[in-house]
Amino acid sequence: MTTSITIPSACDFHLHLRQGEMMRMVTPKVEEGGVSLAYIMPNLTPPIKNTEQALAYKAELEALAPNVTFYMTLFLSPELTPEEVHKAAKAGVAGVKSYPRGVTTNSDNGIENYEIYYPVFQAMQDNGMVLNLHGECPSDSHKDICVMNAEEKFLPELKKLHEAFPKLKIVLEHATSAAAVNMVKSLGDTVGCSITVHHLQLVVDDWAGQAHHFCKPVAKYPHDRDALRDVVKSGHPRFFLGTDSAPHPSFAKEAAKSSAGVFTTPLVLPYLAKIFEEIDALDKLENFACHFGKQFYGLSQKEGFKDNKVTLVKEANVVVPQTYEVSATDSALGAVVPFYANRDIGWKIASNFV
Repeated sequence: MTTSITIPSACDFHLHLRQGEMMRMVTPKVEEGGVSLAYIMPNLTPPIKNTEQALAYKAELEALAPNVTFYMTLFLSPELTPEEVHKAAKAGVAGVKSYPRGVTTNSDNGIENYEIYYPVFQAMQDNGMVLNLHGECPSDSHKDICVMNAEEKFLPELKKLHEAFPKLKIVLEHATSAAAVNMVKSLGDTVGCSITVHHLQLVVDDWAGQAHHFCKPVAKYPHDRDALRDVVKSGHPRFFLGTDSAPHPSFAKEAAKSSAGVFTTPLVLPYLAKIFEEIDALDKLENFACHFGKQFYGLSQKEGFKDNKVTLVKEANVVVPQTYEVSATDSALGAVVPFYANRDIGWKIASNFV
């Protein structure tokens, strides 16, 4: 039985770090979870829509977590032009994130039609930027679309975009279904797929009635979870870690309409060690969490942090905290309940960034 593993620090290619006090609480915990490279989502209030906003946000994050390498993205919107794409790429912005209108947190300004953005996608392809897709269609009872099939209904759009821009790197974010896995595998080498910690563990019964497991896209059926597990166990190089860790205070999660998001940032590698051990795939953890994403994106940690190692040890009574307070001085901001709160996950980080 394996009781200790040492791997490079991880790369999280889908992360929400929020703003204000929430940002100040969450951002230092990126390193705590064993992550040294973080690809940051732009759905703030207001969204990050231009180069200056992205660089200003990056500077805030770097001040809070100087050991982490941050890559920034822009929010796809009518304000984004090919000229801004050229400017952003030159400044080191790595990608553009597309949200269908209204499907998740702060997506009210999201996309309804992709073809009008083809000039932007052409500029992205020319500049080597990545298109990150929240792959769901908005719910529509007239079209028989709901949270359980919204991802599958979106997949023809992914194929269409890839055929129109075969050299554009496209990432289908946070896949949840067997259909998504099969579609990505069927497409060319410029199409990748991120998979979260929680979607490797949850199915629909785990979030129905459990607000702290509710996220978008929602976890699906057992056979869908099996497909996610099977593809990471196979070592497919275009499937890699993107946690989609998305903190909300408990009062927002436990409200009449629950906010979508699962919080995993402080314990990313311990969670993954638990899951990969359970599915008999500890030998696949390093590539999934540390290498495949970097290889697909062509990105790396900044100098001085490329070779950092993390050692995880298997140990009894490694209990996930019940909550993380948003602010030490303002209790009104509430607390965030992490994934698997109060549960023994059996793995902990013994040495970090060594």
